[in-house]
This record gives sequence, C-alpha cells and structure tokens, in this order.
Amino acid sequence: MGARKLLIMIQSQKNLPALGRDKLISWLREEGLLVKTRIRRCTTTDSAHHYHKYSNLIRDFVPYRRNQLWVTDITYIQTLQGFIYLNLITDAYSRKIIGWRLAPTLEAKYSTQALDMAIDNAEEGLEIPIEAYNTVALDIPTYSKTKE
Repeated sequence: MGARKLLIMIQSQKNLPALGRDKLISWLREEGLLVKTRIRRCTTTDSAHHYHKYSNLIRDFVPYRRNQLWVTDITYIQTLQGFIYLNLITDAYSRKIIGWRLAPTLEAKYSTQALDMAIDNAEEGLEIPIEAYNTVALDIPTYSKTKE
C-alpha cells in the first residue's frame, strides 16, 4: 500500500490526530517503512567506442520553416520478450514526427524505412538533395529514394 492511500485511510479515522501527507511520509521514512524504489536502467549508449565521431553540423542552426531540418532518434522499448526499437524522424521546426518504424533489431534498414515514410509524408514539391540520404555514420552505401 502506498503512502497516499495510507494517508486517506488515516484521515478517515475520527479518533486519530490530523496528519498531513508530508508529515506522514517523513515519519514513514524515519521508521524505515517506505518501500525502496528500484531504479532499473539499461545502458543503451556507448560513447567510448572506437568508431569515428562526427561533429555536430547543426549546433547553431535554428530552423525557421518546416522541412528545413529533420532529426532522428532511436528509442529502446523493453517488452517481456526483450527490446524493440522505435526509429523516429522529427521535423525540427514543427516538432512533429513525420516518419517512424518499429523494429525488432537496430539494423539500418529500419531507419531507412522511417526515412522513406518521412519523405512520403513531406510536402509536395519538397526538393531533397541526394546528399541528405548519405548515411556514412552507419557505414552503408549512399541511400537514395526517388519521390513518385
């Protein structure tokens, strides 16, 4: 039972003195009656790797319209069977997710599928230079998709 539920139960009793939430939690802590919360963390980033670290080319860039800058992220989601990975492409100006792909592994093909979705969702007439598809950080060949 949590401290808040316990407080409600205590406050409903007429024969007990008035007690506030903070005082109750302080008393429970002093008596060692609070349940210790376990922090479960999964290490997902290895910054001490031996691969080349690319410089941040957009450090001082502030987008002033949509589709000027897209940023990506991969979020790890723990399930009962293990991890799944959510690849996201976000428009930096509108902060809307314009492409995504849920994947069973961290293979690059899932990130490029999210990029395909982002391109398909982009405004008509948007010109995307082929250099934008260069995925040298993943050490895979230059990626290209022609918009129909």
